[in-house]
This record gives sequence, C-alpha cells and structure tokens, in this order.
Amino acid sequence: MTGRGAGGPAGTGRRARSGAGRGFEAPVPGSTADRAREADPEAVAREIALRQLSVGPRTRAQLAEAMGRRGVAEDVVERVLDRFEEVQLVDDAEFARQWVESRHAGRGLARRALSHELRRRGVDDDVLRDAVDVIGDEQELEAARELVRRRWPSMRGDDPARRVRRLAGMLARKGYGAGTAHRAIREVAGEQAMALTDPLGDLDGTWASDPE
Repeated sequence: MTGRGAGGPAGTGRRARSGAGRGFEAPVPGSTADRAREADPEAVAREIALRQLSVGPRTRAQLAEAMGRRGVAEDVVERVLDRFEEVQLVDDAEFARQWVESRHAGRGLARRALSHELRRRGVDDDVLRDAVDVIGDEQELEAARELVRRRWPSMRGDDPARRVRRLAGMLARKGYGAGTAHRAIREVAGEQAMALTDPLGDLDGTWASDPE
C-alpha cells in the first residue's frame, strides 16, 4: 500500500517536471512570461528569427514566412527584418553567393537550377542573377563534363544510345541545357576513347518540353 501511495506522487512529479519543460518552450497562456511576450511582439519576432538563424543561414523571405506562421504582424516583421539587415544578420546577396558556391561545387548544379532554388527561397531576381552570373559558360561546361566523368564508369555496360539517354537525363535534372549536355557527353566520350555512333539524336527528345 505504501509503495502505491509513494508511486502516485512520484508519477505526478514526473508529469509536473515534463510540463515545466514544455512551458519553457511555450509560456502558459495568461502567465507572466506569456503576457510579457504579448506586450513586446518585436521580442517574439526576434526570438523566432534568431532560432531560425541558429540552424543555418536564411533569406529575408524565409524568416518573414516563419514569423507569419507564428502570427507576427506584418509591420513588426518588416521592422525586425530591417534591423537584422542593418546589423548584417540577414543578407540575401551573401546567402545567394554562398548557395551558388556550395551547390555548384558540391552537386554540380547549373545556373538554371541554382536560379530556381534561390527563387524558391525568396531571393529577388536581380540578387540571384548577380550570384549565378559568377559562373561562366566554360565553368558550367566543365562542371557538366565532371558529372559525366563521374557517371561514366557505372555505365560501361550500356549500349551507346542508352548511355547517352541516361547521361542526358542526369544533366537535365541538374539544370543543363541540351547544347551544353550534348557537348559535355561528346567530349567525355572522346576522353574515354569510345566512339558514339549516332545516338546523340536522342538528346533532342530529352529537352523537348524544356528548351534551353
């Protein structure tokens, strides 16, 4: 009987501590902490933004979206983000520059794919264009060649036409246009001392719905 009696309060204590942990994340409605947050919506907005930035760089649009989901008023969002830009906690141009550098070098993405990714994250066209235009035509072509070189060994058993289709599809998914892909595949085929007879005509259909 004593054991059961002792167990009751102990279990209640565990629940209480658990509740306190959740309360630390989100103040109990009507509590002093909750009233303080309501009295200073900019503090709430700053907290949301800082938590987002602690995970990784964010664009202004991404932070505004996170604040909007938490019900922060638009005018408060604008004031807080203006201040964050002033102190360089938010910098879309720098975000775009780092994004392009990382995704082009790490995954071999072409300018078109990079532009699409940045646009989805709310970066203005003028800003993303400046970042993406750092990649020149020759640099993009070399990135396409390198992607083909990496994939080539795994396709040695394919007939030439199938190899071209697979390589063309891979490059298209990375954002490369037909002309760049066609050239990269031909040049790597030459490096590999393997002749492609006439399977490159298959490339035309690969971008039929996605012209360069």
